[in-house]
Amino acid sequence: MTGMGRTIESVCVVGAGTIGSLYAGHLAQVAEVTVLTRRQEQATALNESGLRVSGKSDLRARVTASHEPDGIDDVDLAIVACKAVDLPRTAERLEGRFRRAAVMTVQNGLGAEEVVRLHGEWPLISAVTFMSGTRRSDTHVEYELDTATWMGPYMGGGPPYETVQELERLLIAGGLEAEAMPDLRPAQWSKLIFNSAVNGVSALTDLPHVHAFAEEQEFADLGHLLRGLIDEGKAVAVAAGIELHDDPWEMNVRAVTRGETRRSDYAHVPSMLADVRARRPTEVDYISGALAREGERLGVAAPLNTAVYRLVKAREASWR
Repeated sequence: MTGMGRTIESVCVVGAGTIGSLYAGHLAQVAEVTVLTRRQEQATALNESGLRVSGKSDLRARVTASHEPDGIDDVDLAIVACKAVDLPRTAERLEGRFRRAAVMTVQNGLGAEEVVRLHGEWPLISAVTFMSGTRRSDTHVEYELDTATWMGPYMGGGPPYETVQELERLLIAGGLEAEAMPDLRPAQWSKLIFNSAVNGVSALTDLPHVHAFAEEQEFADLGHLLRGLIDEGKAVAVAAGIELHDDPWEMNVRAVTRGETRRSDYAHVPSMLADVRARRPTEVDYISGALAREGERLGVAAPLNTAVYRLVKAREASWR
């Protein structure tokens, strides 16, 4: 990366779950990487053993980890890779820090940038990612779905587009898929609508993302519900003035078809289903809830998405 006017040489990955670990492990091949964890035990383990990525990549990375923000030096870029439900607390931990950094949010749904903005005036990069994996331990993550991170300057105050393009090159050099976009909102809404349908239905049915999500031949087929949810989302996007980057229904079909071409016992478990199975709070407020609220604000009826949102919230309430 030398000779290209590089400005991103040090990166802090905030959150060391599956996605954060994938970013940290790959970026450590081409940059100085620190990791801010929630737990001291994980920081200690990462400092002692490093980080292993298996699966689609096979690598080991040396990273510097701390569970306290005071233990992290200033950096050029911070990637906030926690789940949306943890974002308010995580962003609060960053207040007053990383003064020279751009900050990239990579949460599902809508509203992450606004939450982070409450705690600092960093130039923000909006991002969504489709890559996925399984966290095997505090120091080992398996890379399963090697799809792109889409990113662009936050319309409410981001860095120059050239910075986003540099980050695209850095991620690719580290072994990840990435695509920079001048305006992320069309891609962000494509994933929002896809997630609102797939994650919500998965959380309520206990089904991973299997071919049934795209079947429409019989009256009882689940694909009818998915298409209805997606069509509602498209109508809200039109009212919001968003021209979608990808068709969410085609994204759904491609995803289940891709799953069939992998090993026969594999079906992707969406994040909200994983949370429901573990009885953790889900990201439904940022996904189905955000879409339903946007529909209400814009005067577009979204009864199916609203029903999914309320049912998932009721399921969460049942655990308490």
